[in-house]
Amino acid sequence: MEYLKGPAASSPGCVLCCECGVPIPPNPANMCVACLRTQVDISEGIPKQVSINFCKQCERYLQPPGTWIQCALESRELLTLCLKKIKASLSKVRLIEAGFVWTEPHSKRLKVKLTIQKEVLNGAILQQVFVVEYVVQPQMCDACHRVEAKDFWKAVVQVRQKTLHKKTFYYLEQLILKHRAHQNTLRIKEIHDGLDFYYAQKQHAQKMVDFLQCTVPCRSKSSQRLISHDIHSNTYNYKSTFSVEIVPICKDNVVCLSPKLAQSLGNMSQICVCIRVTSAIHLIDPNTLQIAEIDGNTYWRYPFSSLCHPKQLEEFIVMECSLVHNQKAVAGAGMRSNKHMLAEVWVQKTSEMNTDNQYFCRTHLGHLLNPGDLVLGFDLANCNLNDEYANKMSTHRVPDVVLIKKSYDRVKRQRRRNWKLKELDRDKETMDTDDERQYQDFLEDLEEDETIRKNVNIYKASTAPVESDTDDEGAPQISLAEMLEDLHISEDATGGEGASMMS
Repeated sequence: MEYLKGPAASSPGCVLCCECGVPIPPNPANMCVACLRTQVDISEGIPKQVSINFCKQCERYLQPPGTWIQCALESRELLTLCLKKIKASLSKVRLIEAGFVWTEPHSKRLKVKLTIQKEVLNGAILQQVFVVEYVVQPQMCDACHRVEAKDFWKAVVQVRQKTLHKKTFYYLEQLILKHRAHQNTLRIKEIHDGLDFYYAQKQHAQKMVDFLQCTVPCRSKSSQRLISHDIHSNTYNYKSTFSVEIVPICKDNVVCLSPKLAQSLGNMSQICVCIRVTSAIHLIDPNTLQIAEIDGNTYWRYPFSSLCHPKQLEEFIVMECSLVHNQKAVAGAGMRSNKHMLAEVWVQKTSEMNTDNQYFCRTHLGHLLNPGDLVLGFDLANCNLNDEYANKMSTHRVPDVVLIKKSYDRVKRQRRRNWKLKELDRDKETMDTDDERQYQDFLEDLEEDETIRKNVNIYKASTAPVESDTDDEGAPQISLAEMLEDLHISEDATGGEGASMMS
């Protein structure tokens, strides 16, 4: 609606319009509204169609000169952005009211209805209502452009472990998922000996390094590379690289400690078995059940390596087994394990059943073994030990066989397994047969070790629930109470963005 205002508008009587002769109330211009419009257009100079830039990837609008802001449709923030586009043109008029006119959400058009006033001929004030149309132009923001160009990361965390088995990485993957330590990653890439985590900010990469140092024994170092330098503003653009090296020891490895380290751990034997790797390396002496924990700093001061490769595990059958009671403690000995039982066993390789070769050894698996059971172990008597500490030991101190774990039928365990684990969304190569075998070893370790299981989120599969903690062969299984429901929350279930909260 358009009308005139002035000091003479309220006076009695009428005057004739000087243009068309229509009787009108007196006003300073002595013209009617229609004639005044033909003489003066107060919206002249204000653009009726303006373009506005929108990034489809991140759904943000460009606020010149280089700021991208998040705005909902018909919001106050978007209206402010639209008015700023024509701010210079509105400086000569008085803005009375502004609001959106409804348009189709997919029309790529925004319409804003403006009400303006301006003083015209002889002090008359003219008010006019018109619509400005904004055309939404697609434009990719700098952040999304870097993502598409694969050159978007500012920092990378390279996690490596110089070992042939990936048990520690599988365990680390579950810790990352449980604590959501990967939520700021841009990309996760798997390579043959580790993982690469890419980040947009250096602080997020540093936070990941701190998380790794708290969960696994490792050491780290950092470096940075100069990408660009602005000599006018004295700003630098760096890409940072954090290298994290995990100790090359995995569960079920047989290790040989240095004499100094073995003495500092309570005069335990140099030949030990790694029963667990968490934030420290957990070792057990199969001759005395003495246990010790070695953190990352201690390991790097007194490094040691695994004596045997996991593929060198051989299958033995237990011929005789007798528990050892009243084991005398050595002077200065450390803590002993209460979860294991010491036993003396005679074993024979299943590949040498037609011979009389039998081996005698002590083991920490006395609570699991019975005559006739199958057990996996390393034959140290018939292998070449390429280790500086083991080669210096006397022959009678090196056991002939070191038993690692009891053997069960893997096919039956896989068929009865009714739980699953989640995996990180990462770029990975195709899983070969060896990787699948190592992953099955890790799943069996979870079933056998309750301590590791407490740090992992285990989800129920679609199969029937577990009825007991052990199967018919005595192979350990995970109870139903330790499993979580795998919830898949869809957008329809939550209502989605903009859905009504009223039923």
